[in-house]
Amino acid sequence: MPDRYAAALPDLLDWISQTLDVFTGEKHPVTAFHLKRLPHFFPTKILNTSSVVITTDPPKPPLSSLGLSEFAAFEQQPISGITYLDTYFVTPNAANDESVHFHELVHVVQWKVLRPEEFLLMYAAGLAEYGYLDSPLERMAYDHQARFDSGDPPYAVDIEATVQTLELRKKYFG
Repeated sequence: MPDRYAAALPDLLDWISQTLDVFTGEKHPVTAFHLKRLPHFFPTKILNTSSVVITTDPPKPPLSSLGLSEFAAFEQQPISGITYLDTYFVTPNAANDESVHFHELVHVVQWKVLRPEEFLLMYAAGLAEYGYLDSPLERMAYDHQARFDSGDPPYAVDIEATVQTLELRKKYFG
């Protein structure tokens, strides 16, 4: 993992903190969306403590300006959702899409397991090595989302994602 990823962490964490502060008044608990299937896949605690912000332009970190120009394509990529800690941002078109909420909640679990520094370092390394869709943390979220979308019976997503995230952590951090 390049040292410059670690060097960018303080500024990136500050940007995330400021971004979350800016949107504090616009946060809604996941439960406010009355999504019918999510409670069968995620514990009530996660649904009650995770927040959603609806915005036409989900905020992406200014990675290029932090010296990480290899992520310029990621910064320009259109997205329907993005997660920071226990808060995720979705576009108005995605606000009632239970599948998008599901995907972002997998990221909430990953953030909790790894904590911010490791999540960001692992995400950056995976993005650089594999690209967006095949980066390990995204691949995990998309795989779980595909199971959800296909109508798989409910399962403890938080437990499975925790185990998978801890396995990935060993790969990246030993």
